[in-house]
Amino acid sequence: MGVADRLGIDPQVLTLAIARMTESIGNSFLIVVLPLFIGSDVLAGSTFGLTEVAVTGIVLSLFGFVNSPLQPFTGRISDRTGRRKVFVLVGLVLIGVASFSYSLATRYWHLVALRCLQGLAGALIIPTTVALVNDLASAENRGGNMGTYNTFRLVGFGAGPIAAGAMVAGGPYAVALGPLDVVMSGFDAAFYFATSTATLSFVLVSALIRDPDDVAGGGDDALGGIAVFDRSGRGTLDPVFTLGVASFFMAVGIALFATLGDIINARLDQGPTLFGLEFAAFILAQVLLQTPIGRATDFYGRKNFIVAGLVLLVPTTFVQGIILDPWLMVVARFAQGVAGALVFAPSLALAGDIAPAGRSGSTLSVLTMAFGFGVAFGPLASGFLVQLGFVVPFAFGAALAAVGVVLVWTQVEETVTPKGSILPTD
Repeated sequence: MGVADRLGIDPQVLTLAIARMTESIGNSFLIVVLPLFIGSDVLAGSTFGLTEVAVTGIVLSLFGFVNSPLQPFTGRISDRTGRRKVFVLVGLVLIGVASFSYSLATRYWHLVALRCLQGLAGALIIPTTVALVNDLASAENRGGNMGTYNTFRLVGFGAGPIAAGAMVAGGPYAVALGPLDVVMSGFDAAFYFATSTATLSFVLVSALIRDPDDVAGGGDDALGGIAVFDRSGRGTLDPVFTLGVASFFMAVGIALFATLGDIINARLDQGPTLFGLEFAAFILAQVLLQTPIGRATDFYGRKNFIVAGLVLLVPTTFVQGIILDPWLMVVARFAQGVAGALVFAPSLALAGDIAPAGRSGSTLSVLTMAFGFGVAFGPLASGFLVQLGFVVPFAFGAALAAVGVVLVWTQVEETVTPKGSILPTD
């Protein structure tokens, strides 16, 4: 019996998680590399009348703003065709092509076009991989499978930026290609590395992942809309829509921090190393806790974990606006990561429980789309709100989380019959 079987994880889910981790390493490279690339003397031409900082913000945000609205469409089409793997493979090809093409870019508009292409790739990959995880899992182990998938994805997302800066700074590199000695800049090395990780991920998915046999056609409304109101009459809002709103609120709260790096460093009298540690603390908590929390929801139920995470998100988001000590900020960011781990994988698992047969792509795309919009909206919101006072964006994020608590508590029903209680009994 393999490791995956002993942990109750489908072996294909583990393979898919590793493939997503590999692709995420290269894709997350760009979060660090692109701002450095924009600030270099490589690019020329019009900046559309904007500063380089503004261009950087637009380029980084484009990925989320392009892929998020497209996810329900790709999710539904994958339901209709009963094929998910081909969407993932096409998306990985586009990621690889775009990553390589950055090495050829010489104008600012080239970056805008390539980020849009990567956004399209994300719309093909994100909802279909999550739907595949849901298809391969069962009601008894869905939480654990979702947690494992998210853990590996976050490991890749966290590892990429750590290595990216070092790779750029270490250039240029002399590479021997047969009789030729090629000199490669640090930027080119980073872009080629991102291309290679997408290629490796393509090979893994192509060779080891197959579409489940029982996914066949998700109905005639392949491009239908998202249900906002609960058609069953049990509540006011549709539970999946409610979980999507809560995921959006969570994503906004956790994304407020990244934009304010220079302000936070000055406020806490710290350097970029401590800021990086504070940023990484959130990801570390996610990596450590996604899988055990996901597995726990299979046993104890899902809703209470989601509500607890949103409750914890309120103080852990707000306190970041009043902390004046770097190490307290590390603690706050780690605690916010705990809150995120309590919300994200259990929400996906609960939505997967609700999803009708053959409709997991369209159902789960509501949550992945909402999260993507939140990650894109959060940095823009913090950039504007911080002008009203440093605490304002964090108070805004905390207020959204509080609304999320009320929505999930009142509009979402538990889908798992608890096999035990978290609290000890006499």
